[in-house]
Amino acid sequence: MSISTKNLIKELKKDLTADNVLSTKEECYAYAQDASNSRIITNIPDAVVFVRSTSDVVDVVKKAKKYKTPIICRGAGTNTVGACRVEHGGIILNFSKMNKIIEINKKNMTATVQPGVVLGDLLTEIEKSGLFYPPDPSNLKVSTIGGSIAQASGGAKTFKYGSTKNYILNLEIVTANGEIIKTGSDTVKNATGYNLTSLFVGSEGTLGIITEAVLKLIPKPEAAEVMMAYFDTVEDAVKAVDMIIDQKIMPATIDFMDKNAINTVEKFYPAGLLCDKDAALVIEIDGMAESIIYQQKIIENILNKCGASAIQVSHNQEEYERIWMARRSSMGACAKLKPNVTTDDVIVPRQNLAKLVHGIREICDKYNLDTCLVGHVGDGSVHPQIPIDYRNEDEYKRFKMAKAEIYDLTAALGGIISGEHGIGADKRQYISKVISKTTLDYMREIKKVFDPDNILNPYKIF
Repeated sequence: MSISTKNLIKELKKDLTADNVLSTKEECYAYAQDASNSRIITNIPDAVVFVRSTSDVVDVVKKAKKYKTPIICRGAGTNTVGACRVEHGGIILNFSKMNKIIEINKKNMTATVQPGVVLGDLLTEIEKSGLFYPPDPSNLKVSTIGGSIAQASGGAKTFKYGSTKNYILNLEIVTANGEIIKTGSDTVKNATGYNLTSLFVGSEGTLGIITEAVLKLIPKPEAAEVMMAYFDTVEDAVKAVDMIIDQKIMPATIDFMDKNAINTVEKFYPAGLLCDKDAALVIEIDGMAESIIYQQKIIENILNKCGASAIQVSHNQEEYERIWMARRSSMGACAKLKPNVTTDDVIVPRQNLAKLVHGIREICDKYNLDTCLVGHVGDGSVHPQIPIDYRNEDEYKRFKMAKAEIYDLTAALGGIISGEHGIGADKRQYISKVISKTTLDYMREIKKVFDPDNILNPYKIF
């Protein structure tokens, strides 16, 4: 450790108190990894700092700027793209102590929160007020709102309601210079100046540090019901989605599971899934209680016309939770197959979804890899979950080649290599497959404006 780094840690412990600064090798090692689960840990943080307030963040940033030390923000570390991995030393800024729900304003239909609030806890509190925050990534029971904003996360309800970026009204940001700015306003509409809020959503901590967020809320739907329909082919499942939309019905969710995912989940979490079908749709409908029966009848009629071989419908909260638990358990189920599991995030126009699913299967078969496919079919989004053993050099090499071909396929189908997970460190080498050099050059210029010393999560995204 250099003298300057030692001096930095000494200053941090003096001003933020020693119990909020971890600096031993053993302590820092625990924060060198995130849910991307890289094969080898080659770098660890110089320090992990637990901040309690915006003024703490300002203090850390000014010290980091003084010593030209990287700062990597961390919520729960649940991202799957290496967005908060440490590659060049530096400070992990841990937000677990900035976890207050500052206000839920029922009249304005807004919530003001600190970045360390766990998303699932926030949703529970919001719904007590009769309001609703739709973004619901699968890891919402542990992931934080700050990380969700930084990665522009989505979730199953994106099809009807939109993703995180559609619900952020205003952000308090600490810049790389230690200044505090507000990016928007607490009003639902804002056409005053550049839309800086959207610029920071999805920026993965590379432009500024989120210390507070104002979220837009909507009225909570009166009732909800979920159904699961099984098909002999992926094409039939996609056709059913198109026909449902043609009838001007917008389910809250239209999710997808392929045969491998169905079988793997059923072994891990028995929920009465039908394991002999090639695809299943998980469809949630919501709205006024009187409308649920009407929507259900139309959707069931369409599903039957499209060859659905069976339809399971939730009749109570227990059945509702069982179906959703099966869908959300897919990654955990894959983890039972081999020591490691990777999950990806590719998205294409919905008309090309069946081609994407079949193409991913063919690529994984070519490289002798197992894969479970789930996703948000209403969005055209697919999450290939590939269980592998990182200790097997040959298998890991085959996985890397398959990953590159999946991105090539996605680009050829008019898609993009991330719809809701972000880019981080793991996808940056592939971003040029879908983003032009000129566009990337403009992104780099924006980075230089906000972070001229390149200390905020350096070398992520590109």
